[in-house]
Amino acid sequence: MDESHDPSDDPFGFFFSETYGPFVVSELLESPEMNGSLDRTENHVSSENEGGLGNSRSDNDAWMQLNNLPGGDLGGRRIGKILVSITELAKGSNGTVVFEGTYEGRTVAVKRLVRAHHDVAFNEIQNLIASDRHPNIVRLYGVDSDRDFVYLALERCICSLDDLIRLLSESSKNFVFPEEDKIKLDSLGVTMKDVNLWRADGHPSTLLLKLMSDVVSGLGHLHDLGIIHRDLKPQNVLISKNPSLVAQLSDMGISKCLPDDESSLGYHTTGCGSSGWRAPEQLRHGGRQTRAMDLFSLGCALFFCVTGGRHPFGERLERDINILNNKIDLSLVEFIPEAYDLLSRLLNPDLELRPKASEVLHHPFFWSSEMRLSFLCDISNIVHLEIARASNSDFLNALESIASMVFDGRWDEKIDHVLRAEIGKRPYDYSLVRDLLRAVRNKWTHRIELPEEVKELLGPSPEGYDNYFAGRFPRLLMESYRVVCQIFKVDDERFREYFRSDALGHFGHLPR
Repeated sequence: MDESHDPSDDPFGFFFSETYGPFVVSELLESPEMNGSLDRTENHVSSENEGGLGNSRSDNDAWMQLNNLPGGDLGGRRIGKILVSITELAKGSNGTVVFEGTYEGRTVAVKRLVRAHHDVAFNEIQNLIASDRHPNIVRLYGVDSDRDFVYLALERCICSLDDLIRLLSESSKNFVFPEEDKIKLDSLGVTMKDVNLWRADGHPSTLLLKLMSDVVSGLGHLHDLGIIHRDLKPQNVLISKNPSLVAQLSDMGISKCLPDDESSLGYHTTGCGSSGWRAPEQLRHGGRQTRAMDLFSLGCALFFCVTGGRHPFGERLERDINILNNKIDLSLVEFIPEAYDLLSRLLNPDLELRPKASEVLHHPFFWSSEMRLSFLCDISNIVHLEIARASNSDFLNALESIASMVFDGRWDEKIDHVLRAEIGKRPYDYSLVRDLLRAVRNKWTHRIELPEEVKELLGPSPEGYDNYFAGRFPRLLMESYRVVCQIFKVDDERFREYFRSDALGHFGHLPR
C-alpha cells in the first residue's frame, strides 16, 4: 500500500495491512484463488470471488427480495455490494451475528464480525478463499467492511446439521426447545416434511449417509490444503438445497493452516474448539494440534447423526471430563457394526490410531448396497480359488474363525423358509462362513432367475438384498472385511476398488 494512502479511503485494506503487513494483504486479496479483484469506493473496500451475478439489481429489487424471504424485513443497510437486513439468522461468539442479506442480487447470509477480533475475520476469509469452490465448503461471495465490522457475504443455507437432526429425530420430539428455536424448527419442518434421515430399522438412510459423507469430504479437502478446522461440530455444518440436500463446513474463524511440510501446529494454542466436541489432546495443556483433532470431532458429529442427536460422551456438562477419561459409550450404535467400528477408530484417545479423512470415506460404513454385495461376492470368488489351491490356507482359516460372531450355529436357521428352500437346491454346509458367502453370491448373481416369492421376500435390488442379509447377519460384512484387512497386502489388485492403498492395513488392527 502507498504510504501516502489515506486509510479512510480503504479501511478494510488498511486494517489488514496494519495487522498483517501489506504483502499478506496483497497475496490474500489479489491471489489467483480469489478469481476477482479488489473493489474500492470512498468508504469501503470489498473483495469478491468469481461467481456473483453479472448485473446488480437495483436496491429496491434487492430489498424486495429480502422482504419476501421468511421473516424478511425491509430494514437494514447497504455496505458496498452487500445489502444487510435486520433479520438475524444466528449469533456466534465474540459478537458475531449472521443476518439475511443479498450480494449483487443473490440471496446470501451476511456474517458480521466485530472488527476488534481481526484475527478471526482474517483467518476465516483466508481459509474460505483457499478452499473455495469445493461443494462441501460454504461459499464466500464477497467481503466488505466499515469502521466497526467486517461483513462476509456467504452462501445462504437453510439450516445447520444440528437443526436438521433435532427437527427430524424421534428422541428430540419430547424435548422442550426455547421459543426462538421452536419457531425456527417449526418453520424448517414445512421444508423438510418429506425428508427421512433414518430407516425403519434405525439405520441411517441413504440421504443421511450422503450428508455425513459430505462432511467427511469437506474435511478431507481442508486437510489436503493443510487446514485444520479446529471447531467441527453439527452447529458448524450447514445444509443447503441445490436441488438435493448438501452438507457444507462453515465457521472457520479459528481454523489454522499448517506450515509447509509440517503435520502439526505448535503446542497448546488456546481458544480452540467448542466444549464437548474437542479431542483429548485439545483439552490437555501441551498437546500438539494435528488433523487428528478434527477426526475426533468428526467421530462425535457422526455419532450425533446416527443416533438422532445423542453424544458418545454423555450429557453436555460431563462431556469434556468424560473425553479426558475416555469414558465413552457407543452402545447405541452396536447394532450397526460398520458404524461401531468406524466410530471406535475416530474416537480413539491415541491420535496416531485415528484414520485420515480420505480413509474414512472408504470405510464400509459409507459403502452403497451394491458395493457391499459386490465385496461379499468377491470374497466368495476368492474362497473358491483358495480351496482349489490349498484347503488349509490362512485366509480360509481366518474366515471360518468369525463364524461364531456372524451366525453362531447354523446360518440356515436365520433365513426365511422360502429362501431356505431355494438355497437347498444346492449342497451347502450351514456351519461354514464360506458357504454363507456362496449363498449370498449365488442369489445376488442369479437374482433374475429367482422365483417370484423369493424376489418379493428379498425386495428391490440392490438395497433389498443387502438389507435382508445384513438384517439377519449384521456382522458378516464387517467381520469379513477385517479378515481381508488382516490377510491381504495393501496393493492386492482384487480389493483395489474397496480400499485406498494406505487404508487396508490401517483398518485391520484394532480390537473388536
